[in-house]
Amino acid sequence: MSVFVALDVSQELTAVSVVNQEESIIAEAKLATCPDAISAYLERWSGQHERMGMETGPPTVWLWNALIERDLPIICLDARHANGVLKMMPNKSDRHDARGLAQIVRTGWYKAVQIKSHEAYVTRALLTARDALVGMRVRLENEVRGLLKTFGVMFGKRVGGFKRRAEEIITGDLSVAPELVPIFEALIKARRDILARIKVLDSQIRTVVRRHKPVQLLMTAISA
Repeated sequence: MSVFVALDVSQELTAVSVVNQEESIIAEAKLATCPDAISAYLERWSGQHERMGMETGPPTVWLWNALIERDLPIICLDARHANGVLKMMPNKSDRHDARGLAQIVRTGWYKAVQIKSHEAYVTRALLTARDALVGMRVRLENEVRGLLKTFGVMFGKRVGGFKRRAEEIITGDLSVAPELVPIFEALIKARRDILARIKVLDSQIRTVVRRHKPVQLLMTAISA
């Protein structure tokens, strides 16, 4: 007997609904959002899983990859399409959502979403983290420039870049207001620490790039 399984996933608990080809509900449960707990519960129908489905959401990538590793036929449903069906159901709850998702999975009335590999999401996290750090560096530099204007000091552009100009201001322009020196030194040190973190991430990104020929070709086009 083929069964169809749906998971309504939340941060801590996952509602599970199992139905057969005749639309009958075989089993329902609420489990910890944990691949081991979910796969152990579904073990009783081993070899009978026709399809399993869950909506897109924050835990989807991690849970999808973990269930695929456990040889479960999990698919990811576009949440916007699934919501069109679920919002028509009375008594909105995790249990009823799981029931509705199970029927969607059974009928095949869904749009599957492609989930990238674990490695791809690690690379994405690496790039996102670098982008966040670069944004912090830019905000710190703008903050230094803005605060200096308050005290009549124009940062401007000088040969040697931001670091040299900041040192010139701290040792020169701010000598008449020594109480300001610790404030700006704290900002400059924070910027220096962020640059060190960016450098570490840049090294990791270059390691990733060396494994992907298309990316290397794109980099040569950009540099040209």
